[in-house]
Amino acid sequence: MTGSVPHGRRTDLRRLPIGVLVAAAVLPLILLAGLAAWVVAREPAQSPTAIGAMAPDFVLADLDGAPIRLADLRGRPVIVNFWASWCGPCVEEFPLLRAAAEAHAADGLAIVGIVYQDRSEAARDFMARNRGTWPAAMDPGGTVAAAYGMLGPPETYFIGRDGRVVARQIGQISQASLDEKLAAIIDQGE
Repeated sequence: MTGSVPHGRRTDLRRLPIGVLVAAAVLPLILLAGLAAWVVAREPAQSPTAIGAMAPDFVLADLDGAPIRLADLRGRPVIVNFWASWCGPCVEEFPLLRAAAEAHAADGLAIVGIVYQDRSEAARDFMARNRGTWPAAMDPGGTVAAAYGMLGPPETYFIGRDGRVVARQIGQISQASLDEKLAAIIDQGE
């Protein structure tokens, strides 16, 4: 019986690779969530996107060439969503944003999509295919993304009627998180 493995151990060895695979799949997600929480918690007060800071103003051209200026939306609750057509989580969260735009149109909710490291043709196709109703703007050179300290798409900023950052979502947004953050900017100043 040299070289043989007792029956009880063989079963354990068969389970080990599945456990390792599960751990390998779940651990990066846990680490990413922890990193996002750590970044937000340690964001310096002087950061341009710190909670309570005035949101950095920008002027960008939308996909049709019309200018979009954040300051023009003052007095309205605003969602600034950095996204890309190649970003899987961006695709998954898009219906939540579309539903929020429809549900809160009477509240004056404005959504501005900022296309991150993507082609305008791909962004235009994405918006049409997913029935996006808000402006999407190209960010040549990533200057607005840099001003916001954006880590990677999707990343979403919730800006109150007074132009101040109320909340930041690093990574894909859930319905519960979206509802909570929307309530904070919709109810502000009413």
